[in-house]
Amino acid sequence: MGTLIILQITIFLLVAVGFVLKRIHLVGPQGQKNLNDMVIYVILPCNILRAFLDSPADGGLLSYLEVLLISVFIQAFCVVYGRIVFRREPEGKNKCLRYGTICSNAGFLGNPIAEGIYGTEGLMLASIYLIPQRIMMWSSGLAVFSGTSDRKQTIKKVVTHPCILACVIGIPMMLLDLNLPDGLDGMVTAIGNCNTAMSMMVIGMILADINVKDFWDWTVVKFTLHRLIIIPAAVYIVCRFLPLDEEAFGICVLLAAMPAGATTSILAEKYDMEPAFATKMVIFSTLLSLPTICIWSLFI
Repeated sequence: MGTLIILQITIFLLVAVGFVLKRIHLVGPQGQKNLNDMVIYVILPCNILRAFLDSPADGGLLSYLEVLLISVFIQAFCVVYGRIVFRREPEGKNKCLRYGTICSNAGFLGNPIAEGIYGTEGLMLASIYLIPQRIMMWSSGLAVFSGTSDRKQTIKKVVTHPCILACVIGIPMMLLDLNLPDGLDGMVTAIGNCNTAMSMMVIGMILADINVKDFWDWTVVKFTLHRLIIIPAAVYIVCRFLPLDEEAFGICVLLAAMPAGATTSILAEKYDMEPAFATKMVIFSTLLSLPTICIWSLFI
């Protein structure tokens, strides 16, 4: 309990640092975008690879397979769930809400949470959990906005994503008990250790864009309730009846309780589908996720 409380305090403080940096204009919009890309394409893959290299393959493969299968079912559930729950919303908002239900911020926010609570084993399970979501992000998720899904482009984006490549490289190395050369190993470790700090500060920068006067929206509140409470509650109930170990169970519930992904507002802007509304979804659900993740962590 003490460790979890310290973790949450650390996360809040890191978010506060990012918030202040953006508010005092030490980091601008372009700088924030560059930091976001650096986390996704450099820091996080190194962090994932380091986790696989640090963990022995001692019976963990069953847990990986369990988490992968559960994640597939969760993604399928979210596709149907969003289509039903938000069917009466106007077209632009409907697309944003459905995409936000399918594609959460589990990769950006979930990985440091998983690592902080469950260590390297949690990070590996989180990485496995995210594989179906990354596939859905560039297939069904993109099709929500565009109306079509380019299979070749989807396959290309999935197989070349650095986080997926880190899993592809890391799993065989873990199974064969291989290590990186000393210099390369040190570089991967040093970069990967930046993950939690950089991820949380970027979240703080996102929150700094909030405009309180124009922020309140009951539809956004309803979405946040579904995304942060109802969906993870459904996952919790179902997983309670499955013979999962503690780490696999916790990862599935926690990563199902993540806010809307930042790509929601990016794609809404690209396809001119209520980008201001999408931004409110991302910011509001991210802001509320900090206390709800803490509650879910304590509850689990």
